[in-house]
Formats: sequence, structure tokens, C-alpha cells
Amino acid sequence: MTYSIIVAVYNRPSELEDLLESLTTQTFTDFEVVVVEDGSSITSQNVCASYSKHLNVSYFTKPNSGPGPSRNYGCRRASADVFIFLDSDCMVPPEYLASVDNARKLHGYDAFGGPDRDHPSFTTVQKAISFAMTSILTTGGIRGSKRRVTGTFHPRSFNMGITREVFNATDGFSTMRFGEDIDLSIRILNLGFIVGLIPEAWVFHKRRTDLKKFFKQVYNSGSARISLSIKHPSTLKIAHLFPASFTLYLSLAIIYSLALPMGIYLLIPIAGYAATLFFSALVQSKSVTVGLMSVLASIVQLVGYGSGFLSGVFWKVMLNRRDHNGFSRTFYK
Repeated sequence: MTYSIIVAVYNRPSELEDLLESLTTQTFTDFEVVVVEDGSSITSQNVCASYSKHLNVSYFTKPNSGPGPSRNYGCRRASADVFIFLDSDCMVPPEYLASVDNARKLHGYDAFGGPDRDHPSFTTVQKAISFAMTSILTTGGIRGSKRRVTGTFHPRSFNMGITREVFNATDGFSTMRFGEDIDLSIRILNLGFIVGLIPEAWVFHKRRTDLKKFFKQVYNSGSARISLSIKHPSTLKIAHLFPASFTLYLSLAIIYSLALPMGIYLLIPIAGYAATLFFSALVQSKSVTVGLMSVLASIVQLVGYGSGFLSGVFWKVMLNRRDHNGFSRTFYK
């Protein structure tokens, strides 16, 4: 067995079914699938059973602990010496595993990751959220783009792989509820392992299905960035400050435009940025509707991450409340 694909799932049987279906089309077939049910009330047991004739799939259940410990649980029960982590709301193209295997043989990666993109079947909102999370105009290409502005590549757990040796050396993911994948990537790099981006190993990532859930996701990511900077002080980059700066500027521009006649001019840079986002999304999607929705999703992404970042500064730095976790209890609602 060459690869163990490990999927932690929480109340998402229909999405897991789409992932498993996509895995049946792989041109590289020497792999197993380890599904870890993380205390779900809506289980995926029947879905896994229905694919047992088509895939080498194992199904485990455990009390809810969050994605990191659940992935570790899967690693300790996996058969292969290379673990690949995929989010349950992803799908993979037929050449995904072949691309991973070719790149590992060529570069000798101990840990690796790939980018994500939208699928033609995605809704307008899902395509817009995908743009907001992958565009260099919003996230700086931190999620696997060839064009990046944030320095070292850190694999993310929606599409990430590590060897058993790396897992044993790091003990896998920490108990952090959010940002646990970046924390693991940082620790892997600090230990001197070979880490690389595999651009050809991309996934279709559905993410949140509405903007409210998306806001909670990026808010928690912004707050987690402060936890990561406390734990790993040298990892905070200037690019990470952009959403918080944008959020503060947007808030002040709106206040001044309502209070002062000349304040409306402060919104001109925002309008210019929104126009740039629209045309970039329009060119990429060839859809005016997706372009317009992408502007809204991008604003939600920046304000959500920025406000989470600022909240993290207040609670975790100024008040020293290192356990503050934002939307941890209502994250999936």
C-alpha cells in the first residue's frame, strides 16, 4: 500500500459521498481510504459501506475532538507510509494521486500540498468563495498558487500529505481547533524535512455553502493567526496584516462618509479595489453573476479574517486570553 487517504468528517455524508466517488476514478490505484467520524450526529457509515466494493475503505468513529486529533487517529490506523489528508468537502480529478506520486519520486518530498479550484457543478456562491480564497488579490496566493507573496509554502489540510516518518517526528496535528494545519507545516519545516507544492495535485474544494458560514470560517482563521504568531513568533508576515488594515480602513471610510460631506472620497480606493476584483473574477469565471458575487465574497473574506485577527490581538495579546476561540461552538451552524 503506497498511500493512505485520511478524511475526518463531521455531519457531511453527502459531501463525503462525492469525495469517495471521485476517488473511484483514480488512475493510480494503490491506496486505501481511512474515514474518521468525529462524533457526528449524522453519520457516514452507510456511505462508506456502499463504496466498500469499489474502494479499500475503513470507517472509524470517535468522540468529537476537532479535525486535528481525528486525523491523527486515522494516521495511527493507516497501513501506508504516506498519509494524504483531504477535507470531506473536496473532490479530486482522476490524475490526482498520479500527480502526487510523480512529484514525490522526482523531488523526494517528506510533506507536500496542492492548490484548489472550483468545479463546474458548484453554485454561484461556492464559485465566489473559491475565488475569494484563492485569488492573489485577496489571500496573496497562500493556498498553493504559483504566484505567491507570503514566502514559504505551508501545506493546508484540505489537500496535504506527510510521510509516516514526519508524523512520528512531529506527533501529527496539535489540539488547536483552528490553524492546526499551518502549525504542523511550520513544525515540519523547522525540523528540516523537504516540503513542496505540487501544482498538478489540485482538488475541487466546495467550502462553506453560504456567506454566513464562510464569515465564521475566515474569522476563526484570522483569530488563529494570532495564536500561531504567539506559538511561532517569526511566522507573522506583512501580508497577514492586509485584511485587518482593510477592515479598519473600510470601517473608518464608511463612518466618515456618513458623517462628513468630503468623507465619501475615502470610499474611492474601495470602489477601485472592488472593480479590480470584479474584472478578475469575470475573466476567470466568464460569468457576470459570479464576478459580482465574488466581490461580496472577497469583502466577507477580508472583513471576516481581519476582524478575527483584530479580535485575536485584543483577547490573546492584550488580555492574555490564549484560549479565546471565536465561533468554535457554532462553527458548523
